[in-house]
Amino acid sequence: MTTKDPDTRAMQDQTAHLELTLMEQFIRARGYDPAKLGDLATDERERVQKEAAAHAAGKLAEVESRAHFIHELHGRR
Repeated sequence: MTTKDPDTRAMQDQTAHLELTLMEQFIRARGYDPAKLGDLATDERERVQKEAAAHAAGKLAEVESRAHFIHELHGRR
C-alpha cells in the first residue's frame, strides 16, 4: 500500500496554481481575456494557449532551478 505525502500533494497544488497564474498573466499581457479565449478562432486560441503554457513552463523551471540552488547553498538536498 502506498500513502501519499500531504506535503508533496500541497506542493503540487501550489505549482499547479502558480502555472495557471503565470499562464493567465501571459494571456492578459498579450491583450486577451483568459475567460474569453473560447470566443477566438480555434487556431488562434490554441496558439495563445501553447505560447502561454511554454511561458509558464519556462518560468516554473526557473523557479525550481533557483530553489535547488538555494538548497545547495544551505547544504540541503
